[in-house]
Order: sequence, then C-alpha cells, then structure tokens
Amino acid sequence: MNVFRNVGATRWLSLVAVAAIGAAALGATLTLSAAGRGEATLGAIDFTPHGTQPGLLSAMESPSACFSCHRDFNGSNASDFMPHNTWGGSMMAHATRDPLFWAALDVANADVPGVGDYCLRCHTPTGWLEGRVSKTPGGGYISGEDGCALTGDHTDFEGKGNDYAGLTCHFCHRMTETGPAGEIAPPGNGNFWIDDALNCETPEGTYGGPCRHGPYTYAPGDKRVAPHGWVYSSFIDKGPVCGTCHDVSTPTTSAGPLKTLILADGTDSGIPMPIERTFTEWRQSDFSDVIFRNRLGDDFAFTPQLDRGATCQDCHMALSEDPAARACGFHEDGARAGELPVHEFVGANTWVPAIIRGEYGAALSVIDDRVDDLTRTISRARRMLTERSARVETTVAPFVPGSGQLQVSVRVTNLAGHKLPTGYAEGRRMWLHVAAYEGDGKTPFWESGGWNPATGELQVDAHTRVYETKQGIWNTTTQTCETTDVLGRPQFHFVLNNCIAKDNRIPPLGFTGGGSLETRPVGHVYPETSPGSGRLVNQDVANYVVPVPPTVSGDVRVTATLRFQIASDDYVRFLNNQAVERNFQPENTMCSTGPGRPFTVGPQDKTRGQFIYDLWNDPAYGRSPPEDMASHTANTVVTP
Repeated sequence: MNVFRNVGATRWLSLVAVAAIGAAALGATLTLSAAGRGEATLGAIDFTPHGTQPGLLSAMESPSACFSCHRDFNGSNASDFMPHNTWGGSMMAHATRDPLFWAALDVANADVPGVGDYCLRCHTPTGWLEGRVSKTPGGGYISGEDGCALTGDHTDFEGKGNDYAGLTCHFCHRMTETGPAGEIAPPGNGNFWIDDALNCETPEGTYGGPCRHGPYTYAPGDKRVAPHGWVYSSFIDKGPVCGTCHDVSTPTTSAGPLKTLILADGTDSGIPMPIERTFTEWRQSDFSDVIFRNRLGDDFAFTPQLDRGATCQDCHMALSEDPAARACGFHEDGARAGELPVHEFVGANTWVPAIIRGEYGAALSVIDDRVDDLTRTISRARRMLTERSARVETTVAPFVPGSGQLQVSVRVTNLAGHKLPTGYAEGRRMWLHVAAYEGDGKTPFWESGGWNPATGELQVDAHTRVYETKQGIWNTTTQTCETTDVLGRPQFHFVLNNCIAKDNRIPPLGFTGGGSLETRPVGHVYPETSPGSGRLVNQDVANYVVPVPPTVSGDVRVTATLRFQIASDDYVRFLNNQAVERNFQPENTMCSTGPGRPFTVGPQDKTRGQFIYDLWNDPAYGRSPPEDMASHTANTVVTP
C-alpha cells in the first residue's frame, strides 16, 4: 500500500499555533531581511500551506534517471514521440530557466515580501520540496523566495542537485489526487500531493521508492512492463491533473486568500482573486462533456476517447500516430503504436523557447540535443496556433459608389477547449490585423492592428480588436479598477491585483461560465447560443469601416489575420522599469551567498528585469514577434 507524508498535518500544526492567524493583518506578519528583499520568518503567514510539504522521505529523482530509457539518442524519427525528447523542449522542462518568469518574480517579491515561495513551488517543485526555496524540511523558513538558494544553474546537466530542471518526470509521475488520508487540497495553485512511499508493490514484486503513476496497466507476461515500480493512475490520465497548476488564484495562505475579487460596483465578492482559469474554462465547455463528441464538426481534428470528452491531454499530449511509437528505447518499435501520449505539453509560446534555445541550448546539448528538442517545440506550438486554435472569416459588403468606404466584417471562431487566448494574463494578447489592398499591391492603403517590429508596439486605433484580460488594483477613492500607474503606464502586479477591468477573450464551444464571477466576460458581450441556454457562443464579430481613397478603383482585397503575442512591449518595459525604479539588485549581487555564485549564465551583472528587456531588444529574438494564427481574404470591386 502506498504511503504519503502529510507534513501539513504535523509539522505545520505548531506554526499555525504561533501565527495567530486570525489576529493580525496580513502585512503585519511579514518582515524584510537586511538584504532588503522579502523574508518570511517563523510565525509568518504561510503562502503554501496546502498539499505535500517539504521534507520527502523519498527524494525526487532527476530527469537524467529517466532519459537512458525514455530518450532517443540516434536522431531518428523516434525523437518525435519519445517522452524525454518531447518533454525536453517544453516549457515544463524549462520553467526554471524562463527569463520572463524571473523578472516577474522580483516584482512579486517586492509587492508582497516572501510571496516567491508561492511562485517557485510550481516552477521548481524539486527545489521547493527539498527545502531550497523558503520552507526547510525541519520546519521554519529560509530566505529563498527569490530563488537564490537553488542548486545548479540554467545550463547545468539535469542530474541530481539541479533545481533548474523545471517540472520533472518524477514530479509529475508521483502526483496523486488526494493526500494520505484522502485529503483534498484547495484546487489549483500548485496544491499538489506527492506519493512519498518508501516502496512500490507491483505484480512483479516490490520496488524501492514510490511508484511511478501512469496511464498504463500491465497483464502478466506483458513485454512492455516497466522495469521500475509502477501503478495505474486514472488521475494522471484526466484533466484535473493539469488543473493543479493551470488554475491559479491569489495565494491561499494560512490566513485565507491574499486578495479577494472586487466587483465593478465595489462589492467584495469574497472569492479568491482568479489570476488564471484555463482548467475551469475547459471544465465549463463542451470539451469536458462526455457527449460533446457528437456536437463537433470538421473544425476539430482529434478524436476523443469514447467514454469522456476531450481532456487537456488529448490536445496537449496527443497520441503519436507513428507506427513505430514506443515509450522505452529497450522496447521494440511499435510497442506503443496508437497509445503513446506525446510529452510535448505544447501551447502557444514560441518566443521563450527560442530564447532558451539561443541562450542555453548549446550548453544543455552536451549530453542530449536540447536545441533539437526546443526547435521541435517551437514548430509544434506554431502548428497548434495555426491548425487547432481559431478560424477567421472575412466578409466585405458590395461597394456603394460615392460612399468612399467599405463595410468589412470579421468573424473569429475559437476552436480551442478554453478561452482564446488563455493562461497567464500579463502581456499575453491576441488581436486582429485587418488590411486593405488595391489589386496585387503589397502595401495596404488602409490597415488596423499593425505591429511595428522596429519598436515592438501595436498600433491601436478605434477599430482595433485586442483579445486580452486586464486585471488591476481597486482604487477605493475613485471606485475604479486601475490598470495603469500614476504616469499612465500599464502596470502588472499580479499578486496585488484584485479586480478585472477587461476580459473579452473568446469563450470555448458551449461555454457555461458566463454567469461565474471568476470566468465571465468583462466589458464585452458574448450572447447565448439560444435564449436561456446558458451556453455562450464561441465566436466574435468585429466590424470595420474602411475609408477608400479616391485614387483606388478596381479589384480590392481585404485580409484579416488573427495574431498572438506572448509578451507585449508594455509588459517587458514594465518589468525593466520596476527593476530600475525600485532599485532591484543584479542577480549575482542579490544572490551572492547562494550556491554556485557568481553565475556565468543568465542575468549575471544585470537585474532580471534588465535581462529580459535586453533579450526582448535583441534582433535574434525580435521583441516577441506575434504569430499568425489564422487568416482569410475577401475580394470586392471599387468603382470610380
């Protein structure tokens, strides 16, 4: 029988007693260290009190313990489906190398001292569980919420002791749905439970260490049986395992939620501020419906299993179609044909993987070819964006002579299983670029939503349709949700945000979250598919009035292109401005007492905000260039 260790029920009991949780205001229990950064102390509010706590009986194994079997080293087509190759390029593998994350972490720690414990729990679960972030396995706290106590570095081999390996194989395959006594942690926020057994019992015998939880079970004599402890897990085969990290709220601390959602009329809803709701958006869509497969048309290119809807894994870990698919290099070709989920975990992010490939790829490729892995991830992300995300339809009304204008309508249909776009809201956006051309001309005589590669700026006019979420800080004096600072600059303080000023992202098919305070559209109306159905349409229509110069006549074409960007110019400038204006230290200075310092990779003598800003300006990375998702052209004739 598997055994779990719930430190939260033992070790942290004494901390709860001394914290006087109900007695003091949240900020009153936080102190600043002599170094000037947030440092939580004994008796401080715990930002991560739920789920498995640091101090495992069975240490986390590194990815290097898995790659000898689960990686292709021959450069063959097997690298397209082998688990380590496909994971190796994903943001799961590089969550602790992401320079955008590190710059945002510094802002979070400056806004709420010590809150980095909450952020790093998901970005380096091994470092967190082994006590190198804020909590020590023996109880108490260290000054590690800035990541300075982590071992290894961005280019270190992913062997034992490297905390920069992101979300590792062992971490995911030890996750369980409940705790040792069936406890259910608050959903999302990385409130994970980890199997911490000393042994794993299988039909083949007893193995040392915890079981690897996976989607397979084996009959006696099956040649594919794993040569290590294993157990079938329905949890790892379902969407909720992804929801553990892909529903994010304000920190649910030992004193309650850090921030609660303030509504447009100033009412405090009491609901923990919803930062990301990707999993909930999916759960409120037809994709989570076991009968949804009967509602889908040709827009959807995958086939869900017969007994369920389409899980997160169906899209983001699609089964390999290669007849030679196998999960282990020691198994024969085709051992997993038609039943191998590819560990690509690919989404919409092409920019950060390109940075990681350029900055760290060569050094990471000494043992295994991470450059190839990252290149594959970028290619698959582009394919996800172009083939499985959206459809665009452009319509131009017949030109009315003498009107001097064209009436253009653009319909965008969301084909994804969640809002479009979804995920981390800060800097992430999608917009329509609409351009009108005369004849075969290459230069438009009119456009809306143009993006300037020289400055990284989006040219916004009255027509421009930008799909995004804008979260802000409630001003009790003006009774408004503020998304800009006193200088009028966009601000992004996700741990301080407590209101939603805008959310016009397109709902998924059959979305029932229109009545939810956490997921409803804000500042934009998506009608019901039919009155009283409670299901919102998964389409948006944008209308444009295009002025036609008197010199234009004859054939005219109007092209609408849906574009996605992972990091806006406003966001990257904000991160750098925060580093300058709040006197953040260069990373090696800030982390001077940390292991392995000074680093010769990463920010080094720069602040993390300056580092991402310089990368953004580097021509090699192109200021987070937008990706074209879908495009459609309509033609008309303009008479003189």
